[in-house]
Amino acid sequence: MNKKGLAILMRARMRPSDPSKILLSPLAKVNRVAPDNQANQSGGSGMEPASENGNEQTNFSCRNKRPFELVKESMHSAISMNKTEVLDDVLNDFTEGYFSLSGESRKALLLSLAKEYDLNRAQVRELIKQYLGLELPKADPAEEGNVVEESSLSAFYRIERNLRHALKPAYEVLFERLNTHPGGLKFLSILRADILSILAEENIPSLRALDSYLKEKLGTWLSPATLELHQITWDYPASLLEKIVAYEAVHPISNLLDLKRRLGVGRRCFGYLHPAIPGEPLIFIEVALLKTVAQTIQEVLWDDPPILEHEATCALFYSISSTQPGLAGINLGKFLIKRVITLVKREMPQISTFATLSPIPGYMQWLLSKLASQLKLAETDDATDTSSDQSGSSFWENILEPEEERALLNLSEEYKAMTNGMEVMFNLLTTNDYTWTNSPELLSVLKPPLMRLCARYLLQEKKRGKALDSVANFHLQNGAMVERINWMADRSEKGQHQSAGIMVNYVYRLENIEEYAQSYFSTGQIHSSDDILQYVKGVEA
Repeated sequence: MNKKGLAILMRARMRPSDPSKILLSPLAKVNRVAPDNQANQSGGSGMEPASENGNEQTNFSCRNKRPFELVKESMHSAISMNKTEVLDDVLNDFTEGYFSLSGESRKALLLSLAKEYDLNRAQVRELIKQYLGLELPKADPAEEGNVVEESSLSAFYRIERNLRHALKPAYEVLFERLNTHPGGLKFLSILRADILSILAEENIPSLRALDSYLKEKLGTWLSPATLELHQITWDYPASLLEKIVAYEAVHPISNLLDLKRRLGVGRRCFGYLHPAIPGEPLIFIEVALLKTVAQTIQEVLWDDPPILEHEATCALFYSISSTQPGLAGINLGKFLIKRVITLVKREMPQISTFATLSPIPGYMQWLLSKLASQLKLAETDDATDTSSDQSGSSFWENILEPEEERALLNLSEEYKAMTNGMEVMFNLLTTNDYTWTNSPELLSVLKPPLMRLCARYLLQEKKRGKALDSVANFHLQNGAMVERINWMADRSEKGQHQSAGIMVNYVYRLENIEEYAQSYFSTGQIHSSDDILQYVKGVEA
């Protein structure tokens, strides 16, 4: 495809604003099409008369059984076969057959793989029993009877070796063989995307174990040593640039001019490619070269013309997107950011600041849930005729400061009739068209609580000891610090929906990256600037 073809493609089928519509797993997509092997529906003599509904279902099942069984047989052969000269053909049969299956048949096949080719637990139990039956060798090797001790150690080594082998599920063979097969790594990524799609709907322990094992394998095979860092420019093949357009998940690329600008002067785009998946970046990052750290995405995307590159002192990471749903949970971005920092610093030594302008995707969901739960609790207390002061409840928390409460209730007579400031805030934030963003009065009243609670969300709200927000967790575990939150930094509908338009700057200080990453990993400590700490410390006397 040439550049002209890419332009036509972009005009004809520009990606939707919701990235989830692009990043659907293959399983989700295949569920929309006809079931297994449509060609088989024309099989047979073609002379069957019309039948009742029950017979139609029976005939349909029979027609679809054979393709599934063939794929299952090819999967079994791919695992058990020892003849390497025909293995490639068997793997080709399996992968091609898998793509011909319907969503339900893929699910059945993956469940079969997870259960029938799991490890042999009876063998594991027997080996453990043998292991526990061994006597530990004596501590002093100089004692008489050392030969007996060596004999005992030999038995330990033998059973430990057998245990290591027994603890490997049979499906490991399939994964290993596909990894070295042409196109196999891409297929494994698609396979895992299907697994994740199933697990999102239903928690199946055997399938979750299969996913965990495959994720570990993919993480090993996609280590930094195997990945190639490319600076993606306008001169790259149009087929690759099309993928940049399709998978940009943070700030959609609006047209061909927008794409060209993001790859032009004052901008950089870097991507990780793998030799086994040519022409397709696994993850890519977009960088703006600026004089100062940007506070709004508008100044990054609409800055025209860009500054001269030799005047730039800040490299701003404003978008990181993954192209493979099947690689979810494998932190390729960690290595990408560090290598990009090294590369940019080498090319432009005058760059002294490496920062992000990041979305806060979970903020509004957390805040609205918090407000709704407190309002529900207030209603329950009223219904049971408790004191109007709900502070006696251990679950009650007025998340507003007194002055914020007063300002919200004093907005108008309409709001004075409401129970408290949280009810006013909840009603304003849940309007469908975000009308509050067009009112200077509402903006001035909502800004203090929204900014303060955003700082609390980023610095204090945690899950399993780590930041609750997924983007925050990503940057913090990579060694960044929370530098600044920015009011009305993203005025798009998506920005309002996710975070009331607030965005955050994370900063990577080269001298502290490893220290910050380690302290966050070990204790969950979040490093932040004094400015943002003021939001959560409150007003000091």
